[in-house]
Formats: sequence, C-alpha cells, structure tokens
Amino acid sequence: MTITPFDSRKGMTRRSVLRAALGSGAAMPLVALSGPAWAGPAAGDPAATRLRLPKPTGPHPVGTVQLHLVDRSRPDAIAGPGHFRELMATVWYPARGVHRYPVAPWMPPGAFRAFVADAGFSDLASVGPLSAGHVGAPVRRSGRRLPVVVFSHGAHSHQGDHTVIVQELASHGFAVLTVAHQYDTYTEFPDGRIVVPLRDRQAPTRPGDFAADLRFILDCVEDLADGRNPDVDQRKLPAGLLGSLDPRRMGAFGWSKGGTATACAMLADERIRAGLSIDAPMEMNPPLAGDLDRPFMMMSAEFGRATNPAAAAFWSHLRGWRLDIQAQGAVHISYGDNEALFPQVAKVFGWNEQQLQAVIGTLDPDQAVKIQQAYPLAFFDEHLRHRRAHLLDGPTRAFPAVTYLL
Repeated sequence: MTITPFDSRKGMTRRSVLRAALGSGAAMPLVALSGPAWAGPAAGDPAATRLRLPKPTGPHPVGTVQLHLVDRSRPDAIAGPGHFRELMATVWYPARGVHRYPVAPWMPPGAFRAFVADAGFSDLASVGPLSAGHVGAPVRRSGRRLPVVVFSHGAHSHQGDHTVIVQELASHGFAVLTVAHQYDTYTEFPDGRIVVPLRDRQAPTRPGDFAADLRFILDCVEDLADGRNPDVDQRKLPAGLLGSLDPRRMGAFGWSKGGTATACAMLADERIRAGLSIDAPMEMNPPLAGDLDRPFMMMSAEFGRATNPAAAAFWSHLRGWRLDIQAQGAVHISYGDNEALFPQVAKVFGWNEQQLQAVIGTLDPDQAVKIQQAYPLAFFDEHLRHRRAHLLDGPTRAFPAVTYLL
C-alpha cells in the first residue's frame, strides 16, 4: 500500500476550512481528540457508533459500482513516461433486487483512514458511514434510458463528499457518475494504492484539469450507452448497466473547485445540457469566458455574486435559464455531507452548539440536508426530464431559509 504525500497549497479546501474552524476554537484541540470524550468502537457495538447518512427519499433502491479508468489522450507527467491520466469513478443508479448485495462505504476504507487522519480525526477511522448504494446490484430498467449527471468534488476532498445529493438523484431515477480527481483527492485503486492530495505544484489539479476529467467521464458515459465497458480491468458490470444510460440527457454539478470545473466543462462541451455549481469561486486563469445559453443554477454561500467578482462575471454571461439561491446561515461546507455528519461528530467529541456552528454555519442541519435533497433534484428534473419543478419558481414555506438572488 502506498500513500501519496499531501500538498498544503493556498486556496479554499475542505481541510483548510476545517483547520480554520479548529484553530478558532470550534473543536477540541487535536491532542484531545483521542481522550476520554471518544471511547471508539471497542467501547461498544460498532453499529451503534457508526456515523450515518440520511436515507434518500426516492422510490427506488440504489445500486453502485466503481470504474477504474484511464484517459489515454492525456499523458501523466507525474506518473512518468508511458503513463496516462488515471481516475477512479463511481456509478450510482436506480436498482432492483438489492437485498443480497452489500452496501458501499461512504469512502473506500483505506482512503477514509487517510482522510480523517489528515483532518485530525483518526479516532473516527473505524466508524465511517455507509451509503445507500448496493454494490453491483442490477439496474432497474423501465423501458427508457436513464438521464445522467456527473459530479466534481472540491479541492483536497473526495468523490463521496456529496453522497447525500448523489444517492438522492439515483433514488429518483438518475444515473450519477462521481469522479476522483487524481492528485487532488483521497481514493483507493483496485491494486490497493491509496492516494491523497499531492505536494507537487505542477500536478494537474486546476479547475481546467477537473473539467477535462468531467469531459472524459462523458466519453465513458457514451461507451456505457453503446454497450462498451470503459473499465481498464474489464471488471464485471452490474446487470443492465450497459445500454441503460442516455447520453442525450447529461448534466453536471460540483462543489467549490468542482463547481468552477462544471462551468468550465459546460462552456467547452455542449453534451452537458444543464449545470449546477455549489458555492463555486468561478476563479480560473485564464478567466471563464463566453456566453452560455443552457440552464445553469448556483447554490451560493461564501462565494456569492455580491462579494465574489468572478461569480458575478460568470453570471452575467448566462444567456439561458438561470437561478441563484442562497440558504441563510450557510457557509462554504454547508452544502454537502458535512451537515449530516458533523452534528454526529459534535456529539462524539462533546462540542457545544457554538462550536458546531463555527464549522458548518448556523443553517439548521436537518433543513440543510433537505435543501440538498430537494433543489438539485428539482433542477435536473426540470432540465433533463422536462418535469416542471415549481420549487424553483420562488420562495416557499417548505424552505424558509432559502433566498432567491436576483
């Protein structure tokens, strides 16, 4: 097992946000995290202490499968001559007959251990949450191909960090492909390699590199749609997956740097019919440029247009359907699985409400989870399936914290 060293570069990352919160007194000092406030699984039933994600609300059970991919159009200078861009991706989809298939962890165990260790939470390594996805379960076929959404994670994060949204979409009939952006993520390859964000500043970790990954994932969607297995190891795929995806109805979304990458990819690739950014800085060099006439939605927090010129400039070039919403009390990491997981972590470590809010903001966590489940689904329902989503028309009593920004 090999682990790639970590890069502490500048920029908004999940790790830097958490470190800032820890440094401001939002949590116990790191040296205290292994103290009596946390007894660990050995003190009781591991099932009772395992972190949990909310169940998706859709009518379908969820299946999932990993893909090991290599983009042979992009040589990998970091890996050396003869190597090409190597990625792990995960497909989530509506499934059937799931009961005899195991559920997938939120992250591969080795990657999760590296992730929590880097954040100073090593004592949580054995209690990582499980997803709602059943590994290898057959695809539910309804006579029509599945609309597709691809997801791009944030800087120094991982492809599971918005599983709440991903499995919600899958439970409502979408296929979702999440990608682990090599050299800026925590993941595990089939041969046992565990990778973490890389120290080399020449690594392909810019939003444009993420966008190129997304476009390659679209190519893989087309392969799957045409009955070809893109997995480089040719591992067995779930029954019904080949031929089940609809490459004519593809959308994309991403958080933070991944949201910027979503915008970049959408400007470059007309196959992406609808895009959603979750608190994305929209900062690139060169800057994002060009008009976009396809639907685009922004879920803003700390990178809102009022304070972030790059986001405002991108918004001004949206010529099609557009929407910008903001949940009062949300911070940068509020739109993600953090809202479901950190309240549980707070109980484990004995944080008070003020300490928890210093990490995830003042938005009520239960409301935050419901916002994540409702708004992306409504957006992609409307623009990939032409199912009118009145939720997007304006403020609603169901979500009083959500403001519609003009």
